[in-house]
Amino acid sequence: MTRDEAWTLLCEHTKGDGLRKHGLAVEAAMRHYARRFAEDEETWAVTGLLHDFDYERDPAGHPQNGKPILEQAGVPAPIVHAIQSHGDHTGVPRVTAMEKTLYAVDELTGFITAVALVRPSRAVRDVDAQAVRRKMKDKAFARAVSREMMLKGAEDLQVPFDELVAETVAALDGVADRLGLAGTAA
Repeated sequence: MTRDEAWTLLCEHTKGDGLRKHGLAVEAAMRHYARRFAEDEETWAVTGLLHDFDYERDPAGHPQNGKPILEQAGVPAPIVHAIQSHGDHTGVPRVTAMEKTLYAVDELTGFITAVALVRPSRAVRDVDAQAVRRKMKDKAFARAVSREMMLKGAEDLQVPFDELVAETVAALDGVADRLGLAGTAA
């Protein structure tokens, strides 16, 4: 599946700009980590882009109920499996580096985005691990984001959490304009 085909599939099932931007953010992080691990960048990118494609239509059945849609669209089995494994509630084990990376960056990209949007600059480049850790202590901030999942993702990937944050920020900064995280003019 090409990136363009994945984008079309995402847009067919996801109308909200916020969830589309989340897909773009996870895609950027997955591309970054594919390069780091010398893996297939396009496969990892498509996985990140599509991982929440069905969430808007069926949050209670996500991602399990989306599996037949992905299969019918011709999405390769490793991508489908990674998408199925990115939620703890599915019971689908995360075995490959791609699956573990998707889990590690999914919640984190959303949290980093939220931190960036409350910075005076509104720029993702101004987010660091210290700012993320500080906001993690505030249970009211981005309360829907699981702090435990973010920490578990780094642990499962065997990457120190602060390093995972720094690399994910760098990945998001590369597409900051598309995510609305390039910052405000002074």
